[in-house]
Amino acid sequence: MSDAAQPTAAEVRAAAEAVKTALDRHLAAVERRTGDDDPAVYAAFNELAAAAEEYDELLYERYDEVTPFEIPAPEDGVPYRGPSEPRAFSVLIRRDYQVAEPLRLVAQAQRVSAFDREPDPADAAGTAGALGVLFGEYEPDEIASRYKEFGLEEGDSTLWIAAAEEPAEPGEWLSAPFDHTDAGQVLHRFEVSSVFDDEEADEADALR
Repeated sequence: MSDAAQPTAAEVRAAAEAVKTALDRHLAAVERRTGDDDPAVYAAFNELAAAAEEYDELLYERYDEVTPFEIPAPEDGVPYRGPSEPRAFSVLIRRDYQVAEPLRLVAQAQRVSAFDREPDPADAAGTAGALGVLFGEYEPDEIASRYKEFGLEEGDSTLWIAAAEEPAEPGEWLSAPFDHTDAGQVLHRFEVSSVFDDEEADEADALR
């Protein structure tokens, strides 16, 4: 970036003052809050997050320095509207696979089924039955680490940590577990995809 395009020292100072003001407003909102879901606290939090992000960006562009704090934000850019100190949270995971070797998948399921006290070969027959046997026997994390053994090929995966005001009641969401996730409650997202590898390769090629 050229010197002409850099922010001025006055602009950086103004951004710092905006952070101070936002901090005062956030503290005042917290002191006056009427409950964990007080909208005034959420608004003050988002204002502070925006001010901090602006200051951090200008500070880096002008002085090549960064701040020591980070405001949690999901990758899709939706502002966080949940509690600042969540007392409960949900972990939502999606992992995609392709059945690369159906015969291997079925064979592994048949081996598992053979050790049952009352094995039913029909349970492990075909891809659909084999998946039921294997996921009934192994934890999803174990399958994720051993997917090649089961004749599978990895696809995209994502993990969301979503804040909650209170723990859910037993059985409350089992009928529709993924229907009521509010993107504004998502604290963190962790994603794996081959598209990221392609982007990194393109960036590396561009630097050569």
